Amino acid sequence: MSKDNQQEQEIITDPEETAKEEELEQEVLEEEQAEDEELEKLKQDYEELNNRLIRLQADYDNFRRRTMKEREADRKYKSQDLVTELVPVLDNFDRALKVEVEGEAAKGFVDGMKMVYQQFKAALEKEGVEEIKAEGEQFDPHLHQAVMQANEEDYDSNVVIEEMQKGYKLKDRVIRPAMVKVNQ
Repeated sequence: MSKDNQQEQEIITDPEETAKEEELEQEVLEEEQAEDEELEKLKQDYEELNNRLIRLQADYDNFRRRTMKEREADRKYKSQDLVTELVPVLDNFDRALKVEVEGEAAKGFVDGMKMVYQQFKAALEKEGVEEIKAEGEQFDPHLHQAVMQANEEDYDSNVVIEEMQKGYKLKDRVIRPAMVKVNQ
Protein backbone atom coordinates (compact mmCIF):
# COMPACT_ATOMS: atom_id res chain seq x y z
CA MET A 1 0.00 0.00 0.00
CA SER A 2 1.19 3.41 -0.75
CA LYS A 3 1.55 6.15 1.74
CA ASP A 4 -1.29 8.11 0.21
CA ASN A 5 -3.72 5.21 0.50
CA GLN A 6 -2.70 4.67 4.05
CA GLN A 7 -3.37 8.34 4.92
CA GLU A 8 -6.67 8.18 3.10
CA GLN A 9 -7.68 5.16 5.15
CA GLU A 10 -6.70 6.86 8.37
CA ILE A 11 -8.74 9.96 7.52
CA ILE A 12 -11.79 7.97 6.58
CA THR A 13 -13.29 6.75 9.74
CA ASP A 14 -15.50 3.88 10.29
CA PRO A 15 -19.19 4.86 9.92
CA GLU A 16 -20.02 2.68 12.87
CA GLU A 17 -17.61 4.60 15.08
CA THR A 18 -19.01 7.91 13.87
CA ALA A 19 -22.53 6.83 14.76
CA LYS A 20 -21.38 5.75 18.22
CA GLU A 21 -19.62 9.08 18.74
CA GLU A 22 -22.72 11.00 17.65
CA GLU A 23 -24.83 8.84 19.92
CA LEU A 24 -22.49 9.52 22.83
CA GLU A 25 -22.51 13.26 22.10
CA GLN A 26 -26.32 13.19 21.96
CA GLU A 27 -26.49 11.34 25.29
CA VAL A 28 -24.07 13.83 26.87
CA LEU A 29 -26.14 16.75 25.55
CA GLU A 30 -29.35 15.20 26.85
CA GLU A 31 -27.75 14.57 30.27
CA GLU A 32 -26.48 18.16 30.41
CA GLN A 33 -29.92 19.44 29.41
CA ALA A 34 -31.58 17.26 32.09
CA GLU A 35 -29.07 18.48 34.67
CA ASP A 36 -29.74 22.09 33.65
CA GLU A 37 -33.51 21.55 33.99
CA GLU A 38 -33.03 19.87 37.37
CA LEU A 39 -30.75 22.69 38.51
CA GLU A 40 -33.33 25.28 37.39
CA LYS A 41 -36.08 23.41 39.26
CA LEU A 42 -33.91 23.27 42.38
CA LYS A 43 -33.24 27.02 42.10
CA GLN A 44 -37.00 27.68 41.83
CA ASP A 45 -37.69 25.43 44.82
CA TYR A 46 -34.98 27.21 46.78
CA GLU A 47 -36.41 30.65 45.93
CA GLU A 48 -39.93 29.52 46.86
CA LEU A 49 -38.78 28.08 50.19
CA ASN A 50 -36.66 31.15 50.89
CA ASN A 51 -39.65 33.45 50.20
CA ARG A 52 -41.87 31.34 52.46
CA LEU A 53 -39.22 31.53 55.19
CA ILE A 54 -39.00 35.31 54.89
CA ARG A 55 -42.81 35.67 55.06
CA LEU A 56 -42.94 33.30 58.03
CA GLN A 57 -40.28 35.33 59.85
CA ALA A 58 -42.20 38.55 59.13
CA ASP A 59 -45.42 36.98 60.40
CA TYR A 60 -43.65 35.84 63.55
CA ASP A 61 -42.16 39.30 64.12
CA ASN A 62 -45.60 40.88 63.67
CA PHE A 63 -47.14 38.37 66.07
CA ARG A 64 -44.42 39.04 68.65
CA ARG A 65 -44.88 42.83 68.39
CA ARG A 66 -48.67 42.52 68.62
CA THR A 67 -48.55 40.29 71.71
CA MET A 68 -46.00 42.62 73.32
CA LYS A 69 -48.34 45.59 72.73
CA GLU A 70 -51.27 43.62 74.14
CA ARG A 71 -49.25 42.71 77.24
CA GLU A 72 -48.20 46.33 77.71
CA ALA A 73 -51.84 47.45 77.42
CA ASP A 74 -52.90 44.75 79.89
CA ARG A 75 -50.28 45.92 82.37
CA LYS A 76 -51.06 49.58 81.76
CA TYR A 77 -54.79 49.16 82.30
CA LYS A 78 -54.76 46.21 84.71
CA SER A 79 -56.60 48.21 87.37
CA GLN A 80 -59.30 49.60 85.07
CA ASP A 81 -62.07 47.32 86.38
CA LEU A 82 -61.19 48.17 89.97
CA VAL A 83 -61.04 51.90 89.23
CA THR A 84 -64.42 51.73 87.49
CA GLU A 85 -65.88 50.22 90.66
CA LEU A 86 -64.17 52.77 92.95
CA VAL A 87 -65.16 55.96 91.08
CA PRO A 88 -68.69 55.98 92.62
CA VAL A 89 -67.05 55.61 96.04
CA LEU A 90 -65.07 58.79 95.34
CA ASP A 91 -68.33 60.54 94.40
CA ASN A 92 -69.92 59.45 97.68
CA PHE A 93 -66.90 60.70 99.63
CA ASP A 94 -67.18 64.09 97.85
CA ARG A 95 -70.88 64.37 98.70
CA ALA A 96 -70.36 63.27 102.30
CA LEU A 97 -67.57 65.78 102.87
CA LYS A 98 -69.70 68.66 101.55
CA VAL A 99 -72.23 68.20 104.36
CA GLU A 100 -71.97 70.85 107.09
CA VAL A 101 -71.64 69.39 110.58
CA GLU A 102 -71.94 70.90 114.03
CA GLY A 103 -70.23 69.87 117.20
CA GLU A 104 -66.65 69.07 118.03
CA ALA A 105 -67.07 65.28 117.74
CA ALA A 106 -68.67 65.54 114.30
CA LYS A 107 -65.89 67.86 113.08
CA GLY A 108 -63.28 65.38 114.33
CA PHE A 109 -65.09 62.63 112.44
CA VAL A 110 -65.18 64.74 109.26
CA ASP A 111 -61.46 65.50 109.62
CA GLY A 112 -60.78 61.76 109.85
CA MET A 113 -62.93 61.12 106.78
CA LYS A 114 -61.01 63.84 104.88
CA MET A 115 -57.76 62.10 105.72
CA VAL A 116 -59.12 58.75 104.53
CA TYR A 117 -60.43 60.46 101.38
CA GLN A 118 -57.01 62.04 100.67
CA GLN A 119 -55.28 58.72 101.22
CA PHE A 120 -57.79 57.00 98.93
CA LYS A 121 -57.25 59.63 96.20
CA ALA A 122 -53.45 59.35 96.58
CA ALA A 123 -53.62 55.56 96.12
CA LEU A 124 -55.70 55.97 92.96
CA GLU A 125 -53.36 58.66 91.63
CA LYS A 126 -50.45 56.30 92.21
CA GLU A 127 -52.18 53.82 89.89
CA GLY A 128 -52.57 56.53 87.23
CA VAL A 129 -56.10 57.76 87.98
CA GLU A 130 -56.61 61.48 87.53
CA GLU A 131 -59.59 63.79 87.54
CA ILE A 132 -60.60 65.33 84.23
CA LYS A 133 -60.36 69.10 84.38
CA ALA A 134 -63.68 70.57 83.36
CA GLU A 135 -64.73 73.95 84.74
CA GLY A 136 -63.39 76.82 82.61
CA GLU A 137 -61.97 74.40 80.02
CA GLN A 138 -62.92 74.20 76.35
CA PHE A 139 -65.59 71.52 75.85
CA ASP A 140 -64.07 68.26 74.58
CA PRO A 141 -66.57 65.50 73.70
CA HIS A 142 -63.89 62.88 74.43
CA LEU A 143 -63.54 64.09 78.02
CA HIS A 144 -66.84 65.81 78.79
CA GLN A 145 -70.48 64.85 78.55
CA ALA A 146 -72.71 67.90 78.09
CA VAL A 147 -75.91 67.50 80.10
CA MET A 148 -76.95 71.16 80.10
CA GLN A 149 -76.40 74.28 78.03
CA ALA A 150 -76.53 77.89 79.14
CA ASN A 151 -76.07 81.27 77.55
CA GLU A 152 -73.85 83.33 79.85
CA GLU A 153 -71.94 86.36 78.66
CA ASP A 154 -69.11 85.91 81.18
CA TYR A 155 -67.86 82.80 79.32
CA ASP A 156 -66.72 82.18 75.75
CA SER A 157 -68.71 79.91 73.48
CA ASN A 158 -68.28 76.17 73.98
CA VAL A 159 -66.64 76.55 77.40
CA VAL A 160 -67.57 74.42 80.42
CA ILE A 161 -69.40 76.59 82.94
CA GLU A 162 -70.08 74.06 85.66
CA GLU A 163 -69.09 70.50 86.51
CA MET A 164 -72.09 68.40 87.55
CA GLN A 165 -70.15 65.16 88.14
CA LYS A 166 -66.40 64.60 88.08
CA GLY A 167 -64.83 62.61 85.28
CA TYR A 168 -61.81 60.36 85.63
CA LYS A 169 -59.04 59.00 83.41
CA LEU A 170 -56.79 56.02 83.95
CA LYS A 171 -53.50 57.06 82.39
CA ASP A 172 -54.71 58.14 78.92
CA ARG A 173 -58.02 56.23 78.86
CA VAL A 174 -61.27 57.88 79.95
CA ILE A 175 -62.99 55.84 82.66
CA ARG A 176 -65.92 58.19 83.00
CA PRO A 177 -66.43 61.53 81.21
CA ALA A 178 -67.16 64.60 83.30
CA MET A 179 -70.84 65.64 83.23
CA VAL A 180 -70.84 69.35 82.49
CA LYS A 181 -72.89 72.45 81.75
CA VAL A 182 -71.62 74.15 78.59
CA ASN A 183 -71.96 77.76 77.39
CA GLN A 184 -73.48 78.15 73.93
